[in-house]
Amino acid sequence: MSKILFSLLFLLMIAWTGSAQADLVLIANPAIAENTISREEAINIYMGRLRRFPSGASAQPLDLPANGTEKALFYRLLVNKELSDIDAYWARLVFSGRASPPHTVGSLQEMLERVAGETNVIGYVDRAFVDKRVRVIMELPSTGAR
Repeated sequence: MSKILFSLLFLLMIAWTGSAQADLVLIANPAIAENTISREEAINIYMGRLRRFPSGASAQPLDLPANGTEKALFYRLLVNKELSDIDAYWARLVFSGRASPPHTVGSLQEMLERVAGETNVIGYVDRAFVDKRVRVIMELPSTGAR
């Protein structure tokens, strides 16, 4: 029931904001050593080149489902690539055995719960959904979107 209510509230917020794009943020558990990470570090973590934070702690990135708009926006803002390009990139890496893509969670609510509950997990959400359970470690304002 709470998932349905949360989803409904999310859709209402999107409808209310009209055509304005969301400002996405990269979030982490407040217990990690990093207060922020650089864009380059975020790219390396999300593109499978690096699975550690600058402090050396394990970094486990999470993705949202491809059927929503957040994932496409996230990769457009982070690496200026479309989802089809990201999927092709991961297909090559997985086929070669060099890396695995970020784990996909089922919803924004699950993203928040996993990040809040697991120290080394990072994810992305619309800034409007950030709460005290998580810490913003990088901003991806939509002004950079194509």
